[in-house]
Amino acid sequence: MLPILPAHTAALIALPFHHRDPFDRLPAAQALIEDIPLVSADAIFDQYGIKRVWA
Repeated sequence: MLPILPAHTAALIALPFHHRDPFDRLPAAQALIEDIPLVSADAIFDQYGIKRVWA
């Protein structure tokens, strides 16, 4: 589990609105800040420039 940190929320508000829902953008912001891949089937996350994996 990854806690929501102030750095994550700061990155969240700076992200473009590929997703309108902030709860959809939050995992993208966390992946960017923590430099970790995001596990998701949603290809729109690719627009954020993060590594997305889906198995």
